[in-house]
Amino acid sequence: MLSDPPHLTSPTVVADLLRRRGLRPPRRRGQNVRVDANVLQRVVDAAALDPAEAVFEIGAGLGVLTRALATRCRGVLTVEVDSGLCALLREETLAGLSHVTLLHADFLDLDLRAELTAALGPGPYPVVANLPYSITTPALTRILEHPDLFRRAVLMVQREVADRLLASPGTRDYGSLTLFVQFHADLRRVCSIPRRAFLPVPDVESTLIQVDLREAPRFPDVDPECYFSLVHAAFGQRRKTLANALAPALPRLDRPAIAALLTTARIAPGRRGETLSPEEFAALARVCKGAG
Repeated sequence: MLSDPPHLTSPTVVADLLRRRGLRPPRRRGQNVRVDANVLQRVVDAAALDPAEAVFEIGAGLGVLTRALATRCRGVLTVEVDSGLCALLREETLAGLSHVTLLHADFLDLDLRAELTAALGPGPYPVVANLPYSITTPALTRILEHPDLFRRAVLMVQREVADRLLASPGTRDYGSLTLFVQFHADLRRVCSIPRRAFLPVPDVESTLIQVDLREAPRFPDVDPECYFSLVHAAFGQRRKTLANALAPALPRLDRPAIAALLTTARIAPGRRGETLSPEEFAALARVCKGAG
């Protein structure tokens, strides 16, 4: 098991530390402090770090995961938006760790390429995060938009978000976010995280997921702009058949012409968007490119 010198996986120690510093976990952002040693072990194992590489962490919190990551690799760059937590990290929980760099910043505003390269050297890097629920989608989007910077993401997310990311066609959770993430990465569910693993105990369940970024898109011969315009149109009006729902993405075509394109792609015009697999959306994008 991982060593934990400051005992930051003890709820009592964490509560006392926060109280002594006059701090509270910033729940306005859906953020909670992780206080479970077994969960910590699962996160670090999923990251599968090489001792010769460096890792990027989003949201240092109290530094418990930061310390664990630092024992497995040559360097850690961690970003924390809360000023009070940054002071605690610098003065106590990360003090003396010369190969850990702490940035007081908002991940969504960070110049990723400049900061990562300056602190860690050439990428790509693994990224590990207990994402605040309020920024999960934009944070994940930022990660996926930089496949040259990140090779793997190990993320703690709300269970409902994990269900959407891993959903299959025809299910309630399947949607445009599913297709966006699966276009850029391979995903797996690592484990479910009980609410008692956090302090304070949140109102929602969490899931640990592993996201392996693709060096090239899932369908390299498909134009991403065309692909996602079809996806957004199909899910923008879920109750409509594809022959009707795709009109916004193909404004120069009438319904019979759209139906003909669907038939060419071997997709029945009467189907609805949530029933199409990623491969079927790719086939449709190939025949629609330049048609609308």
